[in-house]
Formats: sequence, structure tokens, C-alpha cells
Amino acid sequence: MASARRHHLTEREQQAVEAFLRDRGAALVPHPGGTLLEHLSRVRRMLADWGADGVVQTAGLCHATYGTDGFGPKLLPVTDRATLLGLIGQQAEELVYFYASCDRAATYPRLDGTDAVVFRDRFTGREHQPPAETLRAFLIITAANELDVLAHNADLARQHGSGLYGLLTRVGPLLPPAARDAVARQLG
Repeated sequence: MASARRHHLTEREQQAVEAFLRDRGAALVPHPGGTLLEHLSRVRRMLADWGADGVVQTAGLCHATYGTDGFGPKLLPVTDRATLLGLIGQQAEELVYFYASCDRAATYPRLDGTDAVVFRDRFTGREHQPPAETLRAFLIITAANELDVLAHNADLARQHGSGLYGLLTRVGPLLPPAARDAVARQLG
């Protein structure tokens, strides 16, 4: 399984994913720093800079496809997961769903820097303990997403920077060093 997680999109696959996101309206949805598509691309690049594998980078590029607990617009209904699955593969799509399904109010307070966390799915209400690899992928995507949002919205940075810094330093042991350094530089 570890070798499967290394899959990087070819340039053609990357272009197909970006075309899908554009076709679903991501280039028209306002988002801090421009449009949702610009944000998604910055998140993917940040994940690449931090050394995340190809599956995590792809999930980062698509992380808002089903909307999130903090961002309502959806590019695709969660009932149509097969569409995204066919485009980006099972592992990346499962991470996109996992990210989108996070009930932040229930899950974030439980994040304590260990990989034994009870996660609540906001779509189903189900609680479960995700595999450590899934939790780590979720956390690095969370860090990239939130750092990009706060870098492009001073009001959100003032409102949420301190709390986000607390969360991301608390889970620091589960983040790669490059992500921890970025958190410290931007929020510390």
C-alpha cells in the first residue's frame, strides 16, 4: 500500500483534474486570495513543498469538492462520489471525503497529537477512529488549507489565528517538519 500512496498525477491527469474543478465552477467561487480554484492549487503546491505524497497532493487539490464544515459551496454532491473516484482514484477520493466529512466542532477538540482520535462524520453522524495514515493526511491538508486561507484574509487571521495555532501545534507531532515550520513562521 505504501507504494500506491506515492502516485503523483501526470501532467495530463493534473490538467484533467483542474479542468473538472473549473467545469464544476471552482474558478467562479470567491475565496480568500481570489477564487476557490486558485486556493485549491495553492494548497496542492504547499503540500508538494512540504513533501506530501501524490495521493495527499491530489486530495489537497480536491479537498473542497464536497464542501467542508467551514466552507459551504459544493462542486459535487457527496452522493456522487463515483465521479470524483473515477477521476482521482480511490485513495485520494477517500481522503477528500474524509476531509469534507469532518465535524469540526466534535473532532477538533479531540485532536491531541496522538493518532488515537475519535472522528465524527458530519454527513452520517458516525464516530470512528481513523487509521493513523488517514489522520496524518487529514491534518497536513488541514494545515495547508488553513494557512492559505489566513494568509489571504487578515480578518480571519485575527479572529482564528491564535486558535488555529493552538490546534496545529497540538497536532504537531503528526505533521511533517516542513508543515510545523510553516505553522510556526506564519502563526507563531
